[in-house]
Amino acid sequence: MLQKVIDYIEENIKKEIDPEILAKMAGYSPYHFYRVFQKHTGYTLMDYVVKRKLQYALHELVSGKKIIQIAMDYGFETHAGFTKAFKKCFGSPPSLYKIHCPKSLPQKLDLNSIHQKNTGGIVMQPMIVKRPSFLVAGKTFSIHMGNVSYTRDAPAIWDQEGLADGSIERFLYQTLAPKKHGEYCINLSPSEAENTFIYLFSVHLDKDTSIPEGLTSLQIPAATYAVFRTPLVEVKKFASAIKGTWKYILEDWFPQSSYEVDEEAYDFEYYDEHCHHWDYDKVYMEIHIPIKEREYIL
Repeated sequence: MLQKVIDYIEENIKKEIDPEILAKMAGYSPYHFYRVFQKHTGYTLMDYVVKRKLQYALHELVSGKKIIQIAMDYGFETHAGFTKAFKKCFGSPPSLYKIHCPKSLPQKLDLNSIHQKNTGGIVMQPMIVKRPSFLVAGKTFSIHMGNVSYTRDAPAIWDQEGLADGSIERFLYQTLAPKKHGEYCINLSPSEAENTFIYLFSVHLDKDTSIPEGLTSLQIPAATYAVFRTPLVEVKKFASAIKGTWKYILEDWFPQSSYEVDEEAYDFEYYDEHCHHWDYDKVYMEIHIPIKEREYIL
């Protein structure tokens, strides 16, 4: 029944959404409906509704429509109210965020598929970001596994010696002392590799920093990336959320988007302080995938 609710919200995205109508549609009391909705989507009802409205509004903004008209169409009373809600949701004003927005409409959501992938919640539209070339350095690992193309994140890597206890991470920070905090897990597997996953666990490498023996440096080329955040989950569900998000990206988002993977660059996972379960009740990380406009053959 929740899928019916999700579909109703999509079909009435420009109208005022009445929570009681949605609860009745799902066959629950309003109080129970709110709890069930958040459990299955990862968002409170109204937070989800506002985010979806803003994502559709953003698509119209990219298409050239004026902000004040968009604000009115989606139920925001003023330009300022729309901008305030937008900044609260996405962390930046519409004028800046539209530069980093996918050109396609937000994908329709299939709750059953999302639950099967164990994402831990709904994966929102990615940001599209151009990044200049940068340097990283770290330690390479290799594991043997099947179906590599759909487990590129490989949460099993955290069982590798030196990663599970954090010793490699501590060594990299102590030795390289990067100015920027955050760890990169970079997929180095050649496209023809079917049963081997090679990755570089690394940190940012500042210019003129010497690299000790046993570590590998890598120049990441300039590229355009689709940047996805995994849904907020408790740490015990973190690994499955990462794996599920990868499956969603590759099986659902890419086929419906106007992009394809740019094989000239590297995809990677990025972990910063938001995945520190000792600081946060719920955690997330980012998946960065190099993209280019899809070439259509007539």
